[in-house]
Amino acid sequence: MSGHSKWAKIHRAKGAADAERGKIFQKLAKELYVAARGTNGIIEDNPSLRMVVEKCRSQNMPKDNIQKAIDKATGASGGEEFESIRYEGYAPSGIAIMVDCLTDNRNRTASFVRSTFTKRGGNLGTDGSVSYLFDRRGVIVVDATLPEEDVMMSALDAGAEDFLTQEDTYEIITSPDTFLAVKEVLEQMGASFLTSEITYVPKNTIDIEEEDVKEKVYALIEALEDLDDVQEVYHNMKES
Repeated sequence: MSGHSKWAKIHRAKGAADAERGKIFQKLAKELYVAARGTNGIIEDNPSLRMVVEKCRSQNMPKDNIQKAIDKATGASGGEEFESIRYEGYAPSGIAIMVDCLTDNRNRTASFVRSTFTKRGGNLGTDGSVSYLFDRRGVIVVDATLPEEDVMMSALDAGAEDFLTQEDTYEIITSPDTFLAVKEVLEQMGASFLTSEITYVPKNTIDIEEEDVKEKVYALIEALEDLDDVQEVYHNMKES
């Protein structure tokens, strides 16, 4: 009986992980569709599409899934029409929240985002109310298996802006323009990537000591991330 119980727990955990993975791939497919729509679908010819493909690869999205999304976009004469929308606001304790969405129904998305902020103790702000607190940067994290000095010098020579050494990883910060050049150099060195994406990073972070407040902020972030139209959620709370 205990064996059956253990299997049931593993099965449920695997099901939850598969569902989460599927949701991530669904959101990535939407980004691919937007980047490839109206183009020839050739990744090398489209910097925006190439960036999204790199993001898909960092999430281990299968090649077939990537190609299907591109083919759907380039072969579509009608179908979905997605638009990018950004919402800005505050979580409890004044934590800045920036939410990037892709939607085919602006009113639906606005309603869901607004109600999620309200239910979780946050406040939806106006355009530009928090976006100035973030910078767009390339973030690459690799295993610290290669010599630190070799990785650092190669990354900096390729255009990296900053290099941080953690216990067992190296974190490289780039501008959006030099992201791919730095990543290619690290690939040639045989680096093992944990994260590689262009994202928004806070200029400064806020440290919250009260655990109950942290939990409220995380609850809001997770609720926003669960919305189908939400692609990314950014915040400036210091991670602990």
